[in-house]
Amino acid sequence: MQISGYEFPDGLYYDKLHSWAKVDGDVIIQGLTEFGQAIAQEIVFVEAPRAGREVEQGQTFMSMESGKWVGRIAALASGEVTEFNEELEWEPDLINRSPYDEGWLVKIKMTDPAELDNLMKADSDELKAFIEEEAEKYKDIL
Repeated sequence: MQISGYEFPDGLYYDKLHSWAKVDGDVIIQGLTEFGQAIAQEIVFVEAPRAGREVEQGQTFMSMESGKWVGRIAALASGEVTEFNEELEWEPDLINRSPYDEGWLVKIKMTDPAELDNLMKADSDELKAFIEEEAEKYKDIL
């Protein structure tokens, strides 16, 4: 689905910090949305969380940097980090080039899949209104 000229694939979950989550059984794959990376601009560094780390939904657990920005990344689900996309250590700009595919950040084994109900879907009025408001807020950057 397109919102304000940016892609928000159906079947994913979204939060208000511009992250997305794809569910694969009891694991989510988490990344930064196309809109989020456009605001951040070129990503130059990603802090790797260690595998085995316990995270809580909404709590920051890693960060990334662009030339003028440091962003804190919050977990979209509580659970255990099972994998970090190690390619990002050498090519952090994969997040810019391929935010929904090669630029994924982490995999988290969920402890409570019901937490997904706290997130937005691509076709929700809430996400559409939020992104339109953010697009206006960041129009000088975009």
